[in-house]
Amino acid sequence: MNAPSLERLVPDYIKRFEAYIPSKPDDVLQRLYGCSRLFRLNNNENPLGPPPRAQEIIRRFPPPRASIYPSGDAYHLRERLADTSGLHIDQFLVGNGANEVISFVIKAFCQEGDNIITADKTFAVYEWVAEFSGYEARLVPLKGFGFDDEGMLDRIDDRTKILFVCNPNNPTGTYWDKDRLTRFLDRINGRQIVVVDEAYAEFVEHDNYPDGIALIRDYPNLVVFRTFSKMYALAGLRIGYLVGDLPVVDMIRRTCVVYSVNGLAQEAALAALSDTEHIQRTRELVKSGKVFLSRELDRMGLPYISGEGNFVMIRLPISDTLAYRKLMARGVMVRTMTSFRFPNYIRISISPQEALEALVEALGDILKDHDDL
Repeated sequence: MNAPSLERLVPDYIKRFEAYIPSKPDDVLQRLYGCSRLFRLNNNENPLGPPPRAQEIIRRFPPPRASIYPSGDAYHLRERLADTSGLHIDQFLVGNGANEVISFVIKAFCQEGDNIITADKTFAVYEWVAEFSGYEARLVPLKGFGFDDEGMLDRIDDRTKILFVCNPNNPTGTYWDKDRLTRFLDRINGRQIVVVDEAYAEFVEHDNYPDGIALIRDYPNLVVFRTFSKMYALAGLRIGYLVGDLPVVDMIRRTCVVYSVNGLAQEAALAALSDTEHIQRTRELVKSGKVFLSRELDRMGLPYISGEGNFVMIRLPISDTLAYRKLMARGVMVRTMTSFRFPNYIRISISPQEALEALVEALGDILKDHDDL
């Protein structure tokens, strides 16, 4: 049998694209680095775990249900989201994590020759999906670690279909307030789709932080993303959703792969929505963790960026990939930020005190070793 002619079969934009290689499983990493325990400070997971009501759903999920297809469009979850927001059930689309709904939107609106616009240092999946789908991703540099609205408006042309705004931004934690977001939407005036990714919305307590869902009635070109992976700690079940004006969502629905969200994820997400105490407990953990970490970083003289969300970025005097390896050997896993175009930065997920103390101790050790060289 002849090998396929990949040179002929594969589009040029796929040949140019470099695949993302996920981290190895924890047990493999622990063997590789010789550490008996591992503090996961790399993926902005919620260390409290899912809300108690969601945990109960997971514990009691009947094994025979695994043989039955789930609701193909997450009907009951969409029904609850519609009741909560006062919008129509068909204004919501649920996906296998927010990554899938990003793909839905780009497939719905882009064709050959089109482009999308986002920031250069933000959640990279907007850029990746556009590029490996054959569309140009126009990247506008951050300004003061935040999205540059004027810079994004300047890059719009006749082939621009979507602008992605991560609000608050991962990894810098900056956000546009309501006035700035609405001014931006007014300037766009419906000519393009504007996606506001609110993956970390539940962590923000400032009064001027905009609820994108509440703006959809006034801005029918606005699409909002939310996820159950961060605040609700259902990252392992993979579930997120988008919401927008009904005619816009009707178009996006044509690109959906139905039945992509499993039944356990749908039921756990539904239960999570009714547990408001979980949000407050998580906010308190994040707040106290940031106070501790800021104090320790100040003491160590390390610059850092601590905005909204359950993470902090730290600038190191050494390579972030070298720091990753040295921290792993001490049982602390962090996120290197070179892939976010922040070389020599690491991102820390706010975690319980024991994990943060382990990080501070390990950072102190590796920086002392660096100073001694």
